[in-house]
Amino acid sequence: MAFNPEIKRFFSHWLMTVLLTGALAAAQAPLAAAETLRVVAFGDSLMAGYQLAPPEGFAPRLEAALRAAGYDVDVVNAGVSGDTTTGGRARLDWAIADGADLVILELGANDALRGIGPEITEGNLKAMITSLKARNIPVLLAGMLAPPNMGAEYEAAFNAIFPRLAEAHDLPLYGFFLDGVAAQPDLLLTDGMHPNPRGVERIVAGILPQVTAILDRLSR
Repeated sequence: MAFNPEIKRFFSHWLMTVLLTGALAAAQAPLAAAETLRVVAFGDSLMAGYQLAPPEGFAPRLEAALRAAGYDVDVVNAGVSGDTTTGGRARLDWAIADGADLVILELGANDALRGIGPEITEGNLKAMITSLKARNIPVLLAGMLAPPNMGAEYEAAFNAIFPRLAEAHDLPLYGFFLDGVAAQPDLLLTDGMHPNPRGVERIVAGILPQVTAILDRLSR
């Protein structure tokens, strides 16, 4: 059966348009999916949102702040209440999947509360940083300060861990995760240690500029 040349040209044009449209959509789909950045909030009860409603914890509040600032990002809550650096080191590989765009590493508070040797804390943090860097996952190190009741010697040794690791591994450092919140009763739960919802908002506001600076670099 013979086709009119005009009809053949019409169908050829139509078929080419369909094929090109489909190819373009297929090419763009992975790019669209890849635009959402994944940030992992890896730490202890301060990350986990101890005694807070799910939307009030650090990870969801940071995600909300980033999205409000125009970032397409998911923030994963990988906090475990009571975790030490030893516990974090043990679960790091399975808790943080390949492909994470940024890990906020916040551990050490429970080490200090238990009087764990600063050399152990530093060794565990160093191992976690080394592992993440080997997987090409950027790290924002969140520092912690020892409680004064541990004594001046312990306090000095512990507090030096985080700046030293940040310098040695060329990491951005948020000096004290509870900056502006510690010892502020109106920003803490009744236990005097964990942030309440207002305290979480203060932490998010403090750390946000460093997080956005890292995400901006990743987007270049």
